[in-house]
Amino acid sequence: MDLDTLRFANFSAVDEAVTDWSTLVTNLEDLRKQAEQGLRQAANRADWVGVNAAVSKEFIGKTAGEFADAHTQAKTIHSILSDTVGELKQYHKDLDAAIDRGLKKNLTVMDTGNGTFTVTMNIHPDRAAKGTTVPEHAESDVTGLRNEVQDILRKATESDASARQVLNALVDQAAVGFSDAAYKDRDTAQAAVDAADELAGLAKKDPGDLTVKEFDRLNDGLKKYHDDPLFAERFATGLGPKKTLEFWAGAADSMVAPDLTRERRDQLDDLQRNLGLTLATASRSDTAAMTEWKRGVIDLGDQQVGRRGGVIGFQVMSNLMRAGDYDDSFMTDYGKRLMETERKFTGDGKHTAWRPLGFSPYLNRMSGDTGIDPLSGYLKGLSNNPDAATAFFNDDFLPKDDDHKQAVSNFKYLFEDRHWPHAIANDFSGHESHDGLNNLASALEAATTGHPAGEIPTLDTPTHTEGQAKLFNAIVSSVGDDPDRLTDHDYMSDSMGQMASEYLPDINRATTDVSRDSKDWAEIEKLYPVEGADSKVHHRDVSKFLFAVGQNPSGYAAVEVGQEAYMSKLMAYHLDPDLPADQRFSQDQETTVKYISERSGEVSGTLGLGRQEEIAKPAGEKDDAYDYSVSQRKNWISGGVGTVVGVGTSFVATPWVGAAAGGAAGTVTSVVLERVFKDAEGHALEDASDEMGSRWQAGLTKNNEYVALGAQTAAEKYHLPNADDIGTWSREGSRQGYINARAILDGQAPGSTTTS
Repeated sequence: MDLDTLRFANFSAVDEAVTDWSTLVTNLEDLRKQAEQGLRQAANRADWVGVNAAVSKEFIGKTAGEFADAHTQAKTIHSILSDTVGELKQYHKDLDAAIDRGLKKNLTVMDTGNGTFTVTMNIHPDRAAKGTTVPEHAESDVTGLRNEVQDILRKATESDASARQVLNALVDQAAVGFSDAAYKDRDTAQAAVDAADELAGLAKKDPGDLTVKEFDRLNDGLKKYHDDPLFAERFATGLGPKKTLEFWAGAADSMVAPDLTRERRDQLDDLQRNLGLTLATASRSDTAAMTEWKRGVIDLGDQQVGRRGGVIGFQVMSNLMRAGDYDDSFMTDYGKRLMETERKFTGDGKHTAWRPLGFSPYLNRMSGDTGIDPLSGYLKGLSNNPDAATAFFNDDFLPKDDDHKQAVSNFKYLFEDRHWPHAIANDFSGHESHDGLNNLASALEAATTGHPAGEIPTLDTPTHTEGQAKLFNAIVSSVGDDPDRLTDHDYMSDSMGQMASEYLPDINRATTDVSRDSKDWAEIEKLYPVEGADSKVHHRDVSKFLFAVGQNPSGYAAVEVGQEAYMSKLMAYHLDPDLPADQRFSQDQETTVKYISERSGEVSGTLGLGRQEEIAKPAGEKDDAYDYSVSQRKNWISGGVGTVVGVGTSFVATPWVGAAAGGAAGTVTSVVLERVFKDAEGHALEDASDEMGSRWQAGLTKNNEYVALGAQTAAEKYHLPNADDIGTWSREGSRQGYINARAILDGQAPGSTTTS
């Protein structure tokens, strides 16, 4: 910074800018509140149908999020500007004070351009006016003034340059819209950038030369900053795609970095996680440098990286994808190229690839397999990225061409056709690992539900899209054709159960056997409202799918708890006397109650048969495992019925309810679920089956109680005079539906066996 620039600075314009940004922050805060409390909450409460369900509600949610990001970015910019202007004003004052002190010693400071200046004598004694006394100074005064001014200009330059750097970096984060990067002041943002430069420098070193102390600095720094957008982008682009892959390939390999794997073996999983989270944050940046980084990583996918073992880029990067939510488009482009490599290595899927060898390095240091199969890590990454997962599974693995009369989707290839390589666990036990298929199930959960696997839907979760519904249909159809695809890998059933619990309206529709082409289908749509896309699953496939899911305690619990919740919500919805006539399934209460009860009974009955099938196996899970899984659903759905949060659809279009939708405590659903959880915790079904001599018969009886409780509680809520009749109708319907489940699985028509 030139001396005269600071000395004669006019801060009026920049003061106005700071004031304008302050006003903008205030205005955007008001808009943010209106968007959140008005737009988004109103959208979540509304009953959306048709295109509005799939498009408008999601658009409103994203728009409200943009207002929040705009406020965050404006607040950060205001903080950086205000902070920097305040510092420059102080440096301006310090410079004036230093120059004034110099004049008192007959010294003046002159700008010589390009950031340079001189300190000279102000008035030479020989040229002073007669009678004028010129102040004296020593050489040390000259040196002292020069150093002081130089220090002031240095600090002013650093302040101005760092502000410019972080503001440019901040604005570059998002090519469209706004960044959610938030910093309280310029120094905080600058510290993140400086840390990125330092840690990228460490990661550029040969992993074999990295000391334990440097490892700790790198790991601690990535842990601290992995969610910081400026840090992440700067670190990734500073390291570069090739060095990124080479670093992890070496750091994870005991043959390359023996000291690290010996001294910090237990921390390698933390480093992998922190590095993956950092790169995930960086991938969401829109800077030109980051775009080039992502392109470079993909281009290196089928090339060897690191020093040994024939390890290629996809194997390294996929393991870093196990943690974090990577950019959608990056995940999609990466997946396409990965599957091209899969086709090449497997001969279009005819052979097995990615077999580990005795000297293969352990590229995955988090729990799971050793990381040789890149599909395992990539699928884990997709489980955190619903949109990319949906696109990936619906994409073609084998396109339709002269050799392939029908296209084969990535879903079909991975779920039905792939020759999965034998994988071992990375815990040095030598045991087989099912990580790849388990990650496949998690990725499918994300792809069909629209939220990360292992989480519950929220009011902001969009309604099911055509792509999600199409994939769920494919899953149910595949298991319906060959249930062993699931029962042979029952560890996949927890994810399958969760996705089924979020498609219960579609599943219940399927059990009606009403053709979608018939005039009666409009009534089924009223009985089971669906927002967004209908998966159009078929009754036969649904029955076999639920029977397979029911053979796993976690899968059983997810669907059973969801179905009881959904049933009770339907009762509350359809027994409401204020429900408009054009939304009623039937004007006859008995018909409506029996219809709901019978289909609900069939779903529970099919699950019960699956449970019975598993328990009957010599080494099968026992009743207490099922009861435990059901009871744990209460903890999983946010600690209790009263705080369950719901999917972003209407209150009747999903089995989930929540405080965010008006409070669940005291509702019909809460009453039913509290009973379900209480029975599970007390092993009521197990006790009843011992008493009755039939587990299936006991399940029928318990289900009747739940359905009747839901129906009667709804009737009492609306003060209906015939609550007892409604309870009787619901028991009759539930019993028949439960019995139908066995007949349907045996290939008979529903009702071929009756309650009479």
